[in-house]
Amino acid sequence: MNDTGGTPWRERSVIVTGGTRGIGRGIAEQFARRGAAVLLTGRDREAAREVAGALVRSTGGRVVGAGADLRDPAAMEEVAALAERLHGHVDVLCANAGIFPEKPLREMTAADVDEVLAVNLRGSILSVRACLPAMERAGHGRVVLTSSITGPTTGYAGWSHYGASKAGQLGFLRGAALELAPLRITVNAVLPGNVRTEGLEALGEDYLRRMAAAVPLGRLGSPADVAHAVCFLASDEAAFITGQTLTVDGGQTVPESLEAFAPAAVSG
Repeated sequence: MNDTGGTPWRERSVIVTGGTRGIGRGIAEQFARRGAAVLLTGRDREAAREVAGALVRSTGGRVVGAGADLRDPAAMEEVAALAERLHGHVDVLCANAGIFPEKPLREMTAADVDEVLAVNLRGSILSVRACLPAMERAGHGRVVLTSSITGPTTGYAGWSHYGASKAGQLGFLRGAALELAPLRITVNAVLPGNVRTEGLEALGEDYLRRMAAAVPLGRLGSPADVAHAVCFLASDEAAFITGQTLTVDGGQTVPESLEAFAPAAVSG
């Protein structure tokens, strides 16, 4: 990669896990618009192919979809091999795939915990490991994890296992960043706040309104808001940034209470 700036995106090969909807789809779209060759994954192979086709039509970019269940340790090895066959190399991994089932702690089973950790945490770790050989052959790499403010910064009742998985990603990030730095591979993460995706919309309009009211900028985030941050961390301009997190939450984690940014307290 050119560490002096000016990312030549058309020369970049990007993998986006969990790219069939929400933030992942937004990430894949932004890389495609920049000209990168994108391989997006999803558990449903047909859905991944359909989304890839839709993004090709809407962006004019190069997007391919592939099925991958990240609970299977071999799944990402197959994805990395496919990206290298299609594009010649792997430059960027966006480890975005994740699930967030709500479950109160009193009702949570061992299987519930294992499922969330297997996809969100173990899946991220194994995805990075699977892409390492190709990045080593390329002589460089960018890894961007999609974590969350929930777990690393905040908590939310009913999502304690999800929060644990997202906090765990950051523990992995720091060790991986140190280990991979000599290989010119950076490892960073974005921490989205409340982003309006299909999953969030399923929680209902009342929930969406309450969440938007907690954001100083007055709205929920969009997948594109997160995707722009991911593209920056994957760029040559971010070559000297590793082991770091970038919060993308509209200021949600800044105020100590709702009163701290109530409109009545703001003067012109």
